[in-house]
Amino acid sequence: MMGRNHARVYSELKAVDSLHLFDLNGKAARDLAGTFEATASPTLESLLERVDAVSVCVPTPYHFSVAETVIEAGVPLLIEKPICATAEESRRLIEKIPGGLVAGVGHIERFNPIVPEIKKIVQRPLYIEMKRHNPASSRVSGSSVVEDLMIHDVDIMRNVLLPAGAYHLAGSGNEDVCSALFSFGGTPVYLSASRKSSKKIRMIYIEEEEFTVEGDFMAQEIYIHRKPGQYAVEDERYVQENIIEKVLVNKQEPLKLELSTFLDCVARKKEFPVSPAQALLNMEICEDVARCFAA
Repeated sequence: MMGRNHARVYSELKAVDSLHLFDLNGKAARDLAGTFEATASPTLESLLERVDAVSVCVPTPYHFSVAETVIEAGVPLLIEKPICATAEESRRLIEKIPGGLVAGVGHIERFNPIVPEIKKIVQRPLYIEMKRHNPASSRVSGSSVVEDLMIHDVDIMRNVLLPAGAYHLAGSGNEDVCSALFSFGGTPVYLSASRKSSKKIRMIYIEEEEFTVEGDFMAQEIYIHRKPGQYAVEDERYVQENIIEKVLVNKQEPLKLELSTFLDCVARKKEFPVSPAQALLNMEICEDVARCFAA
């Protein structure tokens, strides 16, 4: 599914002169190539001979072996999250990446336009909550709900909002439903993820001393609730006046922004915003969470 999405977006980007696809299912690759005016390669090796950059969109258990082949060919690559199936595999893969080779990891929510806006707003968070709930999907292969869904919010929490300091963790759940309570320097952070929901939810909620922030990743909307300007009791009913601000967000498709950023990094030979080291940190935290409910 993500390979199809990458192919669609690459076919729309002006920076792409020619698009090549490879899949073990040759018919699927040919059919997709026909849809997006691309060329289906018969082998991975033949594809690597023809391209300047590669997206690795294979089931998670195959990330290491496919990415290793791409790295050995010296082709810049973007690996769909998670970087590998385990933190240990991730470390081994990172050791193989030579200096100067552009290698990024596709944590797509980092490119959601509400994330940099929230980063500018938040100063001293007292409490952070993020929910990422999905209906069941057949597209997921080889990952628990932690590496599949929660990892997006782990990335935002650890690499954007609270990038420094140690954390404490308590968690519970199973392969499809999970919650985790972190403490970063006294700031509680509650994450929940589910693949059993009947409603798709992508939200972030942050409380500060003087305001509260609510964000919707799907609608790409942010609201700031300011402290009440007036309190009163009328007819034995508590009344308060709030100021609610809607933040102006320049709505964009995160995947298009992610892939155009990747191609720009390849052209300029600069580091992709989501580095393999950050992706490894995300995996280490996810494994800490998974150990909580495996114990």
